Amino acid sequence: MFNIIGAIFTGLIVGALARWFYPGAVEMGWLGTIALGIGGSLLAGLLAHRGREGFNRAGCLASILGAMALILAARLIGWGEF
Repeated sequence: MFNIIGAIFTGLIVGALARWFYPGAVEMGWLGTIALGIGGSLLAGLLAHRGREGFNRAGCLASILGAMALILAARLIGWGEF
């Protein structure tokens, strides 16, 4: 139960930071921000898996960059206001 709550909370923070750092307006609601953060974390985890778990600064930065890459990919594909 706490893993799900932690993933939602982390997704919200990572998604909000990715939206803040991304140039230009990124219009989406809270659920979209959470999904963006969780997706960015998953993308970063798949690309930079080293078998380490837990909190670290490099992982947080990679998650934010992964979420920003998802915003860019969605805009290049043409998915609405994302």
